[in-house]
Formats: sequence, structure tokens, C-alpha cells
Amino acid sequence: MFSHIKELQYNAKPSQPDAVYAKKLQEILGGQFGEISVMMQYLFQGWNCRGNSKYRDMLLDIGTEEIAHVEMIATMIAQLLDGAPAHDQEQAAEDPVVEAVLGGMNPQHTIVNGLGAQPNDSSGYPWNARYTIASGNLLADFRANLNAETQGRLQAVRLYEMTTDPGVRDMLSFLIARDKMHQNQWMAAIEELEQTQGAVVPSTFNPEYEKQAVAYSFMNFSEGEESSTGRWANGATMDGKGTFEYVQSPQANGQKPALTPAPAFIHGTPPGQAELAQDMPLQTN
Repeated sequence: MFSHIKELQYNAKPSQPDAVYAKKLQEILGGQFGEISVMMQYLFQGWNCRGNSKYRDMLLDIGTEEIAHVEMIATMIAQLLDGAPAHDQEQAAEDPVVEAVLGGMNPQHTIVNGLGAQPNDSSGYPWNARYTIASGNLLADFRANLNAETQGRLQAVRLYEMTTDPGVRDMLSFLIARDKMHQNQWMAAIEELEQTQGAVVPSTFNPEYEKQAVAYSFMNFSEGEESSTGRWANGATMDGKGTFEYVQSPQANGQKPALTPAPAFIHGTPPGQAELAQDMPLQTN
């Protein structure tokens, strides 16, 4: 059961309208790493959680908080659109360079949403569920969550730098701080799970079925050998079960692919026709 409290978790009040910035703010609402994404990701991970009840409870705690963040940003966008006529924003973007970067205000904010936010990113691309991960493996999911909070905080910080509005910055400062907490939260949960499950996901697969000869080999597949000095190419592996090996010149160990001709009903190129065409003399006028 969900219960809505009318007061926002934190203030979302801009000092003045700015429809162009409202368009930018859509990114951390409906973008790949926006608040809608983490809200849905955490809630579905929680609803699907079959592990220890403390993880389910934690996921639903943070997922529900993200609903509040969606509401805060949607409210901020709506207020940034208040009293911001389209023609003013078009004049603000008259400089061709600025116009190329910003593209002016989002006309759908007025035409479609009636001066309101939308579940889209800053380019108008609709949010979709493929941005989310809920695999049923908590360690895999928590690592995805850490990445989501990392990218989300990075984008919020960049948006902070793009405005001087004290009200917008105040809200972003709150969200940026919560993203820091959430990154620390996921790192703590990951560390806890790694102590019992190990570092590699999934930990339940029988290692006898892995090709162990290449399980810890870092292969040099690009020009240069600077990568050989990295932690990933030397010393004990992170799972504590092997030693990193640097392979300077990886060799091909597989067969040369040679596919059999397709059956007639496929209507592919008949066998030998390409070679026949190469042998035919060029016709000249």
C-alpha cells in the first residue's frame, strides 16, 4: 500500500521561469539515468526480491523515496514553465550557437502537457522500461544500481553548473546529496553480499564447466602495451581464486567458419556463383 503526503520531500521552487532550463531538467526526470528509471528499477527489484527480507525492505525504502524525487522534479519543471512565454524563450535562443545547443524550449511542454513535465528525456525521447534492471540476482542488481546513481549524480551536478537560479540549485543540492548517500548505500550492500557470495556473478555456477585456461587472462587486443601495467593484468585476482596473466599476443584457437549453402527456398547466392562472376571477362563496348 502506498500513501501520498502532499508536502514534497524537499523544496522545489525556482526563483524565476525558465522554459529552456525546464527542457534540460527533463533529463534527470525521464532520461536513462533519471529518477523515473531508478524509481522503477528499485521498486521492481524489491517486489521481485526472494532473498533476505532486509534487502527487500531496503529496496522498497529507496524506491519509494525515488517516487518523491520524481514528484519534486516534475513540480520544478511545471513551475519553471509558469509565466515563461514561448516567444521569450525563442528570443533567448536567437544566437545561432546557443540555439544549436539548446534548441529553445520544448514546445510539447505547452502543446501536449499544458505547462507540465513529461516522462521523456531532454531530447523528447520517451522513457522506457529497458532502462531498468531487475535480474533476481541481488549482487548483479546492486552493481547496476551503483552505476545508475553514479550517472544520475553526474548529470545532476552538470545541471547544477548550468543554472544560477538559487531555487533550482537548492533542490539539486538536495538530490546530489541523496545520490551520494545512495552510492554509499549500494557500495555497502555490495560489500556485504560479496563477503558471502564472492565477487563474481553468479557465484553458483560450477567452475568445472568454465574454460579455466582463460578465466584470468587479460588479452592485449589493441596496439600498445600500456594496459599491461594495470592492476587487472598482474597479481592476485579480485575473487581471490587465481592470478592475473597478461597475454601479449593472443592467438586464434578456433576454426575458420565455413557455413553450408542455404537450402533452395532461402534464395541465397548459389554456391560458386560469386567465384564464377570473378572469372568472367569484363565486356567492353
